[in-house]
Amino acid sequence: MKRLLSSTLFALLFLVTSTLSAQDVRTISLQEAIDIALENNYQLKQAENNLALSNENIKSEYADFAPSITSSLSGSRSTGQQFIADRLSEPGLNPFVDVTSQSFSGRLSANLTIFDGFNNINSLRASEQSKLSSEESLQRAREQVIFNAASRYLQVLLDGQLLEIAQENLENSQQQLEQVTAQVEVGSRPSVDLYNQEAQVAADELSVTQQENSLKFSKLVLVRQLQIDPLGNYEFVVPETQTEVREAENMNYSLSELIDQAILNRSDLKSEIADIRVLEYQLDIAKGSLYPSVSASASVSSRYSDQYSLPGEGNVGFNDQFFDQQVNRSLGLSVNIPIFQNWNRMFNIQSSKIQLKNAELSFDNSKLQVIQEVTQAYNDYTSYIKQLQASEKSRRASERAFETQQERYNVGSSTLIELSQAQASYVEAQSNYTQAMYNLIFQEKLLDYYLGKLSGDSVEF
Repeated sequence: MKRLLSSTLFALLFLVTSTLSAQDVRTISLQEAIDIALENNYQLKQAENNLALSNENIKSEYADFAPSITSSLSGSRSTGQQFIADRLSEPGLNPFVDVTSQSFSGRLSANLTIFDGFNNINSLRASEQSKLSSEESLQRAREQVIFNAASRYLQVLLDGQLLEIAQENLENSQQQLEQVTAQVEVGSRPSVDLYNQEAQVAADELSVTQQENSLKFSKLVLVRQLQIDPLGNYEFVVPETQTEVREAENMNYSLSELIDQAILNRSDLKSEIADIRVLEYQLDIAKGSLYPSVSASASVSSRYSDQYSLPGEGNVGFNDQFFDQQVNRSLGLSVNIPIFQNWNRMFNIQSSKIQLKNAELSFDNSKLQVIQEVTQAYNDYTSYIKQLQASEKSRRASERAFETQQERYNVGSSTLIELSQAQASYVEAQSNYTQAMYNLIFQEKLLDYYLGKLSGDSVEF
């Protein structure tokens, strides 16, 4: 009785656990996967922080156009002895007298740069270009995240399709095994057919196991790309795909037109152009150090001392001193003319020119890289279209051949070896067609990525 009760409790526990596990499955679509990746990606967050830093730098450059205002307050108290010679003539008087004095001073000053060789303006423009570079870098980082998420998602779908093909093939082999078993039992087929078919079923079971492992691995890679809980239970939705061979949107353009689009739209190229502009302004800043600088200043100061006195009036009060008699005002204009600084300014100018030249060379190399990427992606894309066309024909032909061999085997006109070969050819053709279809979809997304067309708003297969 106890054993029966334990078994029942275990069964109930297993049922509840299975139900809860099924409820914990999280369904993720392609667009949801992309949104999750965009939200969680660490490199993308760093790019966003760099953009925020660029905004703060621009604010700082604007602040340099405003005058600088400083104020200072100070006070002191001193104690000591003062020698008074007149007290020597009076007997009994100490000529050293304890003296305590207090003083207070305040100053308010302002300084405004009138001309500094256009350094402030060039620094502001450089910061604006740096912000533009950060914006384009952020966009390219978004495109990279979108492409990686979409390609990993696509791999999961491909492995899922290949698993279904392997499972379907296993079911066909198992049904064939049942048929062969019955035929061997009645003596219409030799025993070797049974052994061969059992071996075929075992091989197909192995293929299913291997494909299941491939699917698990591709899901793990996708989960890592999305940066979500790796121990979670996820189901990835198969989107509507165009399974037939089609001329896609990109094929409406020539290769030269696509290259022009890429050079015009690529965020990484735009970022490099902005970086070049930054270096141009930095060169202007270095040249500006050769110009004189002009600045204006104004200040007002005052002080108070309890030792301050006027002839015939004695000590003067705080208000009379600090707000009237001790007030000093000044206005100034200064010109600073650079004459010689150990050739450092010329060295800085030459260094800026070299950095600018290197950036321009790097940009030229990047354009060549873009041309190579787009050209190769375009060639692969056109090739995959032809491969899909060919694999479709092969799949249909192999399906008809397999069906024909099944009919012939059932009536005894074909051998098991011939049937197995036809089945293997059909499975291979199915796999090749599926692989070709997903290769074309992947290449289409890759070409969009190289063209700078992945926005993340709507990515479809």
